[in-house]
Amino acid sequence: MTFQELKPKVTAITSNNSLTRDEKLLIICQLLNSSIEYYNWVGFYFANHDTKTLHLGPYVGAETDHTVIPFGKGICGQVAVSNDNFVVPDVAAQDNYIACSFTVKSEIVVPLFANGQNIGQIDIDSHVIDPFTEADERFLEFVNEEVAKLY
Repeated sequence: MTFQELKPKVTAITSNNSLTRDEKLLIICQLLNSSIEYYNWVGFYFANHDTKTLHLGPYVGAETDHTVIPFGKGICGQVAVSNDNFVVPDVAAQDNYIACSFTVKSEIVVPLFANGQNIGQIDIDSHVIDPFTEADERFLEFVNEEVAKLY
């Protein structure tokens, strides 16, 4: 399914008033995971600015031990500090990478802003080296704009 075809589906999920926020996030994770072949782990992390940590929210994919990540640590932690998208074409070449699984070859993390503050991020792992393009970044920014309406 193309990104253009997915956009109205994402909007329909975030607009569904019969679902809780976490249910909406989980369904978005499921949609992306099942619709985009190289999205092998899809999840949201949310920031606690008091403790400077990220906390795992709804996700789809292999179980992870990384339920709390300090700001600055790993790709997700770096995005919590930089507020910028971070695309890692090959995790093996990245110094500050927290290994989740030997099957993960690349990662993309896009920050989630609500009311001008970085409140978290969407994190996607792939079992393929270098699959993410600018189109992925723009699409995930759209997803996060829709998710931000829930906050």
